[in-house]
Amino acid sequence: MAKSDGNNYFKRTSLYWIVSITFGLAYFSCIVFAPEVIPYHLLGPFGTFCRYLVDNHAGVLYKGWWATLAIHVVEALVSLKVCRNKGITSPTRFLWFLQTFVFGFASLGLLIKYNPQRRKQH
Repeated sequence: MAKSDGNNYFKRTSLYWIVSITFGLAYFSCIVFAPEVIPYHLLGPFGTFCRYLVDNHAGVLYKGWWATLAIHVVEALVSLKVCRNKGITSPTRFLWFLQTFVFGFASLGLLIKYNPQRRKQH
């Protein structure tokens, strides 16, 4: 899935990160905005801990959710700057922005590792 012609370089983040981050953000969102839908009793000690946080620290969870959103926005904006610095052009730059907004460091790390000066040897 990686194109290596420089200005169109894009690499999808790994399935592990896609599943982990999607599940984690969805769970965090449910804990913050719809805590009544979580079956805490089925989650063992983790569920007990989450229930404790919901009951005693809902404000911190709410602020943490907004902080998470802000961090993802900043990472996505950083991806635009990194794309510009590495010569990645506009249509592909949007893919990096979108992927980094959703998956954060898992995407931004791939972009930062990309070295457009290095050529693959065949």
